[in-house]
Amino acid sequence: MRRAAAVSIWVVLAAAAAAAQPAAAYRFEPPARTKKELAARFTPEQIDVLEMLNRRDREHLLRAEPPVPGLLVPETWTQDVMAYSPFPRQWPAAQGVGKALVVDQPMQAFAAYENGQLVRWGPVSTGRRETPTPDGAFHLTWRARSRRSTDNEDWLLEWYFNFVNERGVSFHLFDLPGYPASHACVRLLLRDAQWLYGWGAQWTLDDSHREVVTPGTPVLILGSYPFGAPPLWLSLDALARPIALPSALESSARTPTFEVTSQPRAGRPANAAW
Repeated sequence: MRRAAAVSIWVVLAAAAAAAQPAAAYRFEPPARTKKELAARFTPEQIDVLEMLNRRDREHLLRAEPPVPGLLVPETWTQDVMAYSPFPRQWPAAQGVGKALVVDQPMQAFAAYENGQLVRWGPVSTGRRETPTPDGAFHLTWRARSRRSTDNEDWLLEWYFNFVNERGVSFHLFDLPGYPASHACVRLLLRDAQWLYGWGAQWTLDDSHREVVTPGTPVLILGSYPFGAPPLWLSLDALARPIALPSALESSARTPTFEVTSQPRAGRPANAAW
C-alpha cells in the first residue's frame, strides 16, 4: 500500500510540476541568407529546433514567403525540445488510450501522446485554402513506404500513413514552406514522418477486407486554419499559452467499411491528396 501511495503521489507531483513549467521565451532575429550563414550562426541541433519553431524546413528557413517578422529563436537553448512545444506535457483525456495523435491546424503543429504524456511534437503543413485538411476524429489506417499521387505521378509521397482512406488524406514527407500548402494531407519533416511511420499503429481488417476489426492509432485534427491572419506560431503572445486540448478524446473516429488493401486497386482515391 505504501508503495502504491508513493507512486500515486509521485505522479501527481510530476503532473503538477509539468503544468507549472513556464513557457519558453522567444525573440526574432534576421533570417540567414545562405546555408553557410545559417550553419555559422547555429548548430545542427539548433537548426532542427528552428525548423520546428518556424514551421519551415531547412530550405525554406532561407526564403520565407510570404514575409515574416524574422527568424523565431529561443531566448534560451535547451536539449529538451519538449520545452518548445506549443502543446501541454500532459493530456488527461488520452491517459487511457495508449497512443494518440493530435494536429492543431491554426498552430500548424502535431503532437504524439502515450498514455497522456507528450512524447513528440513537430511542425506540419496542412491543406491550403482550396483543399483544406478535414477536422475531426479519425484513426490511422494503413501505411506505405512510398506512393505516387494519383493527382500527379511526379509527386512521390514518402513515409505515407493514411488516416482518411476514402479521400487519400495522410501524413507524409513533403516540403514545409511555413504555411498550409498541401492538397489536404498533413506534411511532415523527414525525421517526423519516419518516426510516425514506425510509431503509429495500422488498422486490422477482417478476411473480406470490408470491415475494420481494430482501428489504428486515434488522430484528432483540431480547428481550421485562419487564412489571411498572421501566423499564430509567430505571435509571442500566443506562444506564451499552451494549446488547449479537448477534455475528452472522441471515440467515434471514422472507420469506413469497404474493401481496402495496402495497395489500392487502380481508380481508387486512396492516394489522391498530398
